Amino acid sequence: MQHIKLINIVGARPQIIKASAISRAIKQNFSEKITEIIVHTGQHYDKELSDIFFSELEINQPDYNLSVGSARHGRQTSMMITGIEEVLLKEKPDCVLLYGDTNSTLAGALSASKLHFPVIHIEAGMRSFNKSMPEELNRIISDHSSTLLFAPTNAAFKNLIREGFRPENSPPYNVDNPKIYLCGDIMYDNTLFFADLAERKKASFLEKLSLERNNFILTTIHREINTDDISRLEAILSTLRSLSEEYSVNFVMPLHPRTTISLKSNLKLMYDDLLKCRYIKILPPVSFLEMTLLEKNSKLIITDSGGVQKESHFFTRPCLVLRKETEWIELVTNGTAVLVDADPTIIKKEFERFFKSPVNLDYPGFYGDGKTAEFILNEIMMMFDKV
Repeated sequence: MQHIKLINIVGARPQIIKASAISRAIKQNFSEKITEIIVHTGQHYDKELSDIFFSELEINQPDYNLSVGSARHGRQTSMMITGIEEVLLKEKPDCVLLYGDTNSTLAGALSASKLHFPVIHIEAGMRSFNKSMPEELNRIISDHSSTLLFAPTNAAFKNLIREGFRPENSPPYNVDNPKIYLCGDIMYDNTLFFADLAERKKASFLEKLSLERNNFILTTIHREINTDDISRLEAILSTLRSLSEEYSVNFVMPLHPRTTISLKSNLKLMYDDLLKCRYIKILPPVSFLEMTLLEKNSKLIITDSGGVQKESHFFTRPCLVLRKETEWIELVTNGTAVLVDADPTIIKKEFERFFKSPVNLDYPGFYGDGKTAEFILNEIMMMFDKV
């Protein structure tokens, strides 16, 4: 039986987790048809990426780790392109899978497309329409370097059509004749799998934090727009501190290293005050399973993370988004997520609306049926006519 060889390129913990949905689907349904090679660029050093991390989440270890590390965008991306190119020339895969919008995604798209290996972009078509964000440029360039584009939402699919992609294209597919799909989101696949795993492996985590299920607010802040703009960071945190005391409710804040550094360097008094605050629980970065439990059992989520916004929907939790725009516009249109930026007045108003008065919210199945990875792999096999 003929195989295809695919390379999964990841660069940070969230992408490794996304890729795990593909790995599981290969193991369960395509093990005799597909050989998978995982390349980790090492874009983000993460102490969580230990043997324990991979075994706990039942994720395959990377076959290659380029150990690029942190650097300015240009230097980091160039080092990744060099490393990825060497792997591609050695392995000669049938196709290259990319996820999302990181510099690793961009480097993979440029390396593979220039060497004429078909690029497959998962989470294609996502747009914030803010090109000052590095992620937006990475998304656009990666999409326009791809042969197969898998859009997780109807809005993303329509974005691709607006940019000139044609859903009526016929095979054979290539970078000049790409195929676009509306497929659902592989992170919904993962949510179903990891939520169960978290309950089995991390059941005591909430108890250790003295948290009552469905009675705490989960908050994450990590984007540069909030961590590096001190006035925004101060406005957000002072507002959340005030709300925690006004409503006597715990705010759980797993702090991203970038946020901690910014606080200690620029807002030391506020940081010390938050550590002493009765209703604020500052945590170091938590594991993926711990984060899953926090999301699943929170009452409300406040975040600037795109991934956490989606997961709030998966777990049917309302979400305040600490940004002016979002890629997941269907959540805002649906009313389950609200853009509050860093405006104290809007944050307070929307927090009160969700927290004080019960809101009947509907959480439609925007993100598929939990079998997106299997769909993607079937379409890849169809492209090579090796099903």
